[in-house]
Amino acid sequence: MSQPGGGRFELDIEVAIPPRGITCVSGASGAGKTTLLRCLAGLERPRSARIEVDGAIWHDASRFVPTHRRRIGYVFQDSSLLPHLSARQNLGYGRVPSDAAELAKTVKLLGIEALLEKLPRQLSGGERQRVALARALLGRPRLLLLDEPLSALDIARKHELLRHLRGLPEQLDCPIVHVTHSPEEVARLADHVLVLEQGKCVAQGPVAELAATRRFPVDSAGAEGVVLEATIVGHDRHWRLAEAEYADGRMLIADPGVATGGAVRLRILARDVSLSHSAAAHSSILNRIATTVQRIEELADGAMCVVHLRIGAGTVLLARISRKSAHTLELAPGSRVHAEIKSVAILQ
Repeated sequence: MSQPGGGRFELDIEVAIPPRGITCVSGASGAGKTTLLRCLAGLERPRSARIEVDGAIWHDASRFVPTHRRRIGYVFQDSSLLPHLSARQNLGYGRVPSDAAELAKTVKLLGIEALLEKLPRQLSGGERQRVALARALLGRPRLLLLDEPLSALDIARKHELLRHLRGLPEQLDCPIVHVTHSPEEVARLADHVLVLEQGKCVAQGPVAELAATRRFPVDSAGAEGVVLEATIVGHDRHWRLAEAEYADGRMLIADPGVATGGAVRLRILARDVSLSHSAAAHSSILNRIATTVQRIEELADGAMCVVHLRIGAGTVLLARISRKSAHTLELAPGSRVHAEIKSVAILQ
């Protein structure tokens, strides 16, 4: 098939996207991420493909449903708002007027009440993307496609939009496919992950599973780590800490301002985990957890390794330490060791 920039590109994948939640499609530039989105949207017509959404065939050997009949929402890197129309007019452009209650609900969901009478040039990048997202949602999509909508935003605007995106699965009864090259976005947003490489899917699965097995995309600094889903079970108001319970234990984290019973997503980087045979409590580290070594993975630099650890019945933790330290601690599969967690990122 043709690439958006010209030339030919072979996309050879067979994947099933969960019907709810956010599926992040990750990979290096040229891996096929945007091509996949364009095929789903009907903007590309592959020679051979089968695309089925909620029981409806959109593309196979005998049929091709055009874009305008697919009921998709599509948000691009650039918000693509019409510059001469207000935010409110952009929301209604080219579509049957939305139900007033639906419009009010969508506007409130994305926090754009105060933006409706402004022109796009009067909005920040994050505000423009929120308006573009609202416009996509008002079409009541059967599939929501997000093509790197955060890539042009600064850190503050990116975090602002991340918060709104993370809340979408609770509001939408449709799949969300989010293309990104950012490991941070994958860790914060994904329920499910597809990792593409040169037009092929080299890994797919729940975000926690891929992170634990190191098939999760990492940044240039090699910031591998695990993602844990947890529930707040208590607060220490004096020290501004909260107790988070995950599948096989509990840990203390900086209080994220989430009420008891609320869900949080935690990311623990391998470089922030040290190992010891001692359970001594005289340390600045608050979280010291008994673990079992599963395996030791030597890294290409020859000096470092990643130790795969198991907590309880199945929670996995990664520790990035020197090979010398692993030798000194006499680590081997089955060894019991204490993991000292120096930092926990709270991904909300």
